[in-house]
Amino acid sequence: MDVFYVIPHDKLFTPGPVEVSAKTMAAFSHPMIGHRGEDFKNLYREIHPRLQTLFSTKQPVFLSTSSAWGVMEASVRNLADRGVLCCMCGAFSDKWLDGARRCGKNAEPLQVDWGKHIDQKDLDRALASGKFDTVTLIHNETSTGVMNPSPEICCTLAKYPDVILILDTVSSFSGMKIDMDALGIDVLLTGSQKALALPPGFSLFSVSEKGFARAEKQKDRGYYFDFLEFKRQQENWMTPTTPSIGHIFALQSKLDEIFQEGLDTRYARHARTIALVHDWVKRTGFEFFAEEGFRSKTLTCVANNRNIDVVDFARRLREKHHLVIDPGYGKLRGKTFRLSNMGDETEETVSHLLACLDDVLE
Repeated sequence: MDVFYVIPHDKLFTPGPVEVSAKTMAAFSHPMIGHRGEDFKNLYREIHPRLQTLFSTKQPVFLSTSSAWGVMEASVRNLADRGVLCCMCGAFSDKWLDGARRCGKNAEPLQVDWGKHIDQKDLDRALASGKFDTVTLIHNETSTGVMNPSPEICCTLAKYPDVILILDTVSSFSGMKIDMDALGIDVLLTGSQKALALPPGFSLFSVSEKGFARAEKQKDRGYYFDFLEFKRQQENWMTPTTPSIGHIFALQSKLDEIFQEGLDTRYARHARTIALVHDWVKRTGFEFFAEEGFRSKTLTCVANNRNIDVVDFARRLREKHHLVIDPGYGKLRGKTFRLSNMGDETEETVSHLLACLDDVLE
């Protein structure tokens, strides 16, 4: 039986990066192979069918040595033409508007208050104007704990077949089922450091046939993030540029774990652990920052209605129990705190976190 040694450290319960297991880190340190040889082709070829299953797609799945932001920007550069409608409900979705404009695109906001979800009726009204051919949406807004209703939104988008949907699933991917092909998602992208529980600095994405057709008409796609170049290289089990091979070995190991556990079992585990956190929030008299019915299944953004010193609370938890939580992102710092149950966390580990939170609260 393999034995993996854990270096003493403060364990992360932040919603990205999350705790990375010793087994995954050992896989990350696999002896190096050449990225233009048969060993790499065989590695990519071996993991690809399981990636397609995770994405619920028949389309190719691409490996990008970048954070998810690289693919988010690439999606705009490759696909946006007439106008981009940026659905904005938190720090990360709000930044996408700025990113699209920095790429020289005509981008406008569909803004809701932080903690609220994107309403498909508002989206329908905006698209009826005919001004937009691209929509950006974050499925699981990590800064606020809001999960947007992707099935309803995708049904609305089906009324506009010329509009491209770019969906960020960075903090929900592999923690719940997201069916790319059935929902008609044109770009589905995710990062390594959240629900996949891999080291940061790597991302995965897939593109629909409609997306590739749009990209063929776009100029100034660049090279590093050219979707058509990714497609050409993937046909030969290669990447356009030098990949982070350590990440791919770690991904291979993680896929082994995910499919050994079983997807439905994995999704159910996340449902059980989020229920534990929700029960704790209610029991301790805190409130949820995200509105009811639209709350993430992989993290909880807790509203600081009790007016505790959140930064001190997080500090004492780390000093006493060596556990790390997030004391609120951006303008929500101190007004909220975030607890992650994504990745490898179990009912046992989440229960331990909650018991330690109780201890520090007292």
